Amino acid sequence: MARRAFLGALAGAFLGAAAARAAYAAFTRRPPVGDAETWERTNHRGEPITLLEGPAVVAGAGVAAAVVPGLPARVRAAVLLAVAGAGGLGAYDDLYGATSSKGFKGHLSALAKGEVTSGAVKLLGIGVTGLAAAAATSRGPVDTAVNGALVAGGANLANLFDLRPGRAVKAGLLAGAPLLAVGLRRDTPVPATLAALPIGAAVALLPEDLGERAMLGDAGANALGALLGLAASVTLGRPGRLAVLGTVVALTAASEKISFTRVIAGNPLLNRIDMLGRRPVEQAPGDR
Repeated sequence: MARRAFLGALAGAFLGAAAARAAYAAFTRRPPVGDAETWERTNHRGEPITLLEGPAVVAGAGVAAAVVPGLPARVRAAVLLAVAGAGGLGAYDDLYGATSSKGFKGHLSALAKGEVTSGAVKLLGIGVTGLAAAAATSRGPVDTAVNGALVAGGANLANLFDLRPGRAVKAGLLAGAPLLAVGLRRDTPVPATLAALPIGAAVALLPEDLGERAMLGDAGANALGALLGLAASVTLGRPGRLAVLGTVVALTAASEKISFTRVIAGNPLLNRIDMLGRRPVEQAPGDR
């Protein structure tokens, strides 16, 4: 009965989307911390943009995970741990982080000098919460380590794509679609629901992202990547998980040396996907 997985995925996507939209509307009226200016930043065009999309995705995915039917208690707990840990620590970095140290190398170098950056706190914290989430759904220490690395690595990698409008959400779609397809093909409702839930929450706010009114920030991107990492951990066998983890590690390492934006701009297919739905690069601020 393939419809079980389909209905689970539909429920996850719908609830994630509805809760994220409701949270965004609520947060734009009354931000979760401070006022609207607390969450305002300047985007790549030098224009003001809000980071409230991120907390809305976190809240939407968390609420949806708490109420969506069909998830075992341990899986539900893992989702809430992953989204709260990655989203909460990402929000901390969004609000209080300094930009003097960037990437693993930058934060570790600062730590070696005795400087504890907000980024280092976030990386270590997401590692701990990722392991805790993985422990709820894994069998044995090896699986827990691999799955925890997937959750934490996914959180960090998704954040590396949040440099242009809609890019992190599109990357999440490209990563989540195969996981969703596997869950649907096998008719396994839990993996299908887990893959659909963060996608629904993020896609619901894609118009604000592409319209350059809001961005995921660390909170939203970390949460999206962590939940996709968790979905991979419950969907794939060990060889598949190791392959995904190797890809995550390789891309993360490459980001220390290579600009993803430059690579994407230089590849016609990737650039076309990246620009889909976005304002033209040369478009003036008033011509929206």
